[in-house]
Amino acid sequence: MSRQTGIIVGAFAMVLASILTMTMWPGRTSAADLAEIRARVTPALESALAEKGLAFGAPVFIRVFKQEKQLEVWLKKDEQFALFKSYPICNYSGSLGPKQKEGDFQSPEGFYYVTRDRLNPNSQYHLSFNLGFPNVFDRQLDRTGSYLMIHGDCVSIGCYAITDPAIEEVYLLVEAALNNGQPFFRAHLFPFRMTPENLSFYEGTQWFSFWQNLKTGYDWFEEKRVPPDVQAKDGVYAFGEG
Repeated sequence: MSRQTGIIVGAFAMVLASILTMTMWPGRTSAADLAEIRARVTPALESALAEKGLAFGAPVFIRVFKQEKQLEVWLKKDEQFALFKSYPICNYSGSLGPKQKEGDFQSPEGFYYVTRDRLNPNSQYHLSFNLGFPNVFDRQLDRTGSYLMIHGDCVSIGCYAITDPAIEEVYLLVEAALNNGQPFFRAHLFPFRMTPENLSFYEGTQWFSFWQNLKTGYDWFEEKRVPPDVQAKDGVYAFGEG
């Protein structure tokens, strides 16, 4: 075998190994795995919900706070939403500020929604769901990106990653809500908790006006405990009754 042929064969072997590694990724979840997760996690999850007067399958709302590395899951109780649990975010990529373009390694900020078809039970990151970036607002500003997720496995390139036990609970809660008739659930992604004190710290910075806009949606939920309906008009978020 010539040296050149050997190089070609070696390169082909490396590519083949890479493909096989991807297709046999040890964290990849199968239908059987998901069935096992449901059977194992659901009873304890239902018990924890019942302790707070919440029901498995109730409508869900998610908030993410980058700086605090927290993901909150809220469930509807009567006419408002109540906090069920806050999960630590073990990894996100980039810094404070929105995602602007494909490849900038930023995790997004803003107002997103997730439909049933955006759930991925066969994720290479245990379980995941697509946040739907870019949304209408992002497209109005010519922002680009794809496959921005909340998922497990604690690794991130533009996504929000939580632990596998955490994503199992979150995934089952949103799956149950969508299967029970919620047409989509909202995911509101913030750079930090949008208190006046936190926001004033960043006055004069690049994203201050954008964060002021986000704060309007944050305050809406803080006051009403019902997430607003979110529209985008000329590159600005607008809020109304959901």
